[in-house]
Amino acid sequence: MQGVRSRLSIPMPVAAAEQPPQPLGAPKAATSARAARRPRLYVVDGIRLLAALMVVLHHFAGTRRANEPGNIIWDRPVSELMPTVFRVASFGWIGVEIFFVISGFVICMSCWGRTPKDFFVSRVIRLYPAYWFAVFFTTAVLVLLPGVQERLRLREILFNLTMLQAGSDIPNVDPVYWTLWSELRFYLLFLVVVAMGLTYRRVVVFCCIWGAAAMLAPVSKFPLLTLVADPSAAWYFIAGLALYLMHRFGQDLLLWGILAMSWLMGQLELGERVEYEQVSSWRGAVVIFTAFMLLMVAIALGYTDRIRWKWLVTAGCLTYPLYLMHYLAGIVFIHHLRGTMDPRLLVAVLVAGFLVLSWLVHRLVERPVARALKKGLESSFVRLRGFQRVA
Repeated sequence: MQGVRSRLSIPMPVAAAEQPPQPLGAPKAATSARAARRPRLYVVDGIRLLAALMVVLHHFAGTRRANEPGNIIWDRPVSELMPTVFRVASFGWIGVEIFFVISGFVICMSCWGRTPKDFFVSRVIRLYPAYWFAVFFTTAVLVLLPGVQERLRLREILFNLTMLQAGSDIPNVDPVYWTLWSELRFYLLFLVVVAMGLTYRRVVVFCCIWGAAAMLAPVSKFPLLTLVADPSAAWYFIAGLALYLMHRFGQDLLLWGILAMSWLMGQLELGERVEYEQVSSWRGAVVIFTAFMLLMVAIALGYTDRIRWKWLVTAGCLTYPLYLMHYLAGIVFIHHLRGTMDPRLLVAVLVAGFLVLSWLVHRLVERPVARALKKGLESSFVRLRGFQRVA
């Protein structure tokens, strides 16, 4: 997830040299005016929370794999306990793919006109505060309420604080962290384009090169290429990048082509995920993902700009903490509370509780720690520039 969030900031207007070929059906003056006008996309915040809730519901009430911890926390299969909820929740895993698309869109938006230093600082202060809290929170729950999942060894828990455990073959404190590894690889690749300076042409070329690498990686039998290209997630990020270019510059045939290729490659990956999850159908997954992509196209083309509900901003802020904290802690709570109330009520209470906790983490952990980190990192970069001048 993919889990993985980024603040929707207002990019700088583009220079005339950065303008792409004339978009279809849009006069040049309108395209330039649109590129200079960047309202906050409130609907994207709402979709992010919806995607997180889809994943949460799937983990609590939509899985039945034998090797899935969530399969053993209820007295009997969830499909028997809550058949209607199960049918809906069984498709909730698609929230991860939705996260990846949104991440590509938002990262491109937030990085436009910024330096690599800005990109690095923004990613650190956005990812780490809530993540550090989640690592300690999940570990504490596993220690205080044993019997469902064993916690990792102390040295593995401490290594998890780096967020680089997947690269060193160290287990995740919580299995949902697997999406962070895909996010980090995307950031590392996109940093190259940020360092060159983001333009329409460079982002398009990046999408084409990354897409080609992701396409070749599975048949190349070259582990390093597979590691870097991340073929299982690449096309979702690429779709997000293309959607942002469409949002910033207007639609054209090239961007529609990239989106179509992303959809075609994505539907194949959805089929593989269906086989892995063993709870949903490929057709249903494709319908849901297609509906989401059409909604993102509507957002990119400005059809949702009039939706400016302030509460959606708060909803977006809850997404990342909710995703990080809900899984192992949630199934532990279900295991210990499953006989106290109706299972549907228990799931609803837990989701509400995690939403409240996520809001508290955002206000009391994310915001103050992010401010302190930003101040410290910017001071460090100022010192670094001073040392470079002396040298």
